[in-house]
Amino acid sequence: VAGLLALMLLTDARRSARTTPAGALIPLHTQDRSLWDAVLIEEGTRLITAALARRRLGEYQLQAAVAAVHAESLSTEETDWARIAALYALHERTAPNPVVTMNRAIAVAMVAGPQTGPEAGLELLAGLEEQLGDHHRLIAARAHLHELAGRSAVAAELYRQAAARATNQPERDHLTLAAARLAAQSR
Repeated sequence: VAGLLALMLLTDARRSARTTPAGALIPLHTQDRSLWDAVLIEEGTRLITAALARRRLGEYQLQAAVAAVHAESLSTEETDWARIAALYALHERTAPNPVVTMNRAIAVAMVAGPQTGPEAGLELLAGLEEQLGDHHRLIAARAHLHELAGRSAVAAELYRQAAARATNQPERDHLTLAAARLAAQSR
């Protein structure tokens, strides 16, 4: 219960930075972290620290621990991606889930850096097709990794494919804008 409450607090702490006033999605790496609620972050971090000290891990504790690492980071560049990748690896062992593997793929890519990271992440994603098929978030994760690798044209096409499969309008709009931005860069 403490892990779930910590996760909810840490998630809610970023609420005001997640979307524009018009409802457009703002990705984590471009969010204005000054809008994050420091009181909720402190409470969520305190709760998850105490829960982890009990050494009875569950998926909510692990998800909250990942959220806490993000919440404690001043920027995407300063995020402890190795810690996040390790938490996702532990989560995969305790409660296997293709979405957890997808998230670990991004963290692994961030740890390895722009030279080899995107390929390492894409390798992890390759094993998820059987479970997730052509789910828009899997395609978007691939697009993101290709974008990190500097393959703008490939990433743009994948973002377009993800947008076509997205079921909610804010996600569809975000993916469509990402595709357009990268298509313009690759010209």
